[in-house]
Amino acid sequence: MKAVASVIVNRVNVSDGEYARISQGGNVRNIIFQPGQFDCATETLRNQYNSQNIYNMNPTDIHYYIADWALSGNKLNEIGNCLWYLNPFMPTCSSSFPSNGAGTFHTRFGNHCFYRPTPKYKDT
Repeated sequence: MKAVASVIVNRVNVSDGEYARISQGGNVRNIIFQPGQFDCATETLRNQYNSQNIYNMNPTDIHYYIADWALSGNKLNEIGNCLWYLNPFMPTCSSSFPSNGAGTFHTRFGNHCFYRPTPKYKDT
């Protein structure tokens, strides 16, 4: 959870590219609810109801702790300045993500691959 929160913090604080425009100066809500970014923030996935969306969850103390931790500006060092993550459901991570070449593989953390921006990101 801290790794994903770190990506959100990075997106909120990036100074250029798509996420700088989306966050409009640091709006976390804009980042989380940007269409197509976080499955938990959508009610449907692939035209099917998403029962694991945030509207159906009952937050626990750990969720509040992670949110407070991230909102205080913390992030995991292992994640660095990564702006993307995904679970490839495979033992390896691709060398780049998304497909436009804006991100390059940085690290695998648990089941997820994390990608930091390339110079191409600035043009997104």
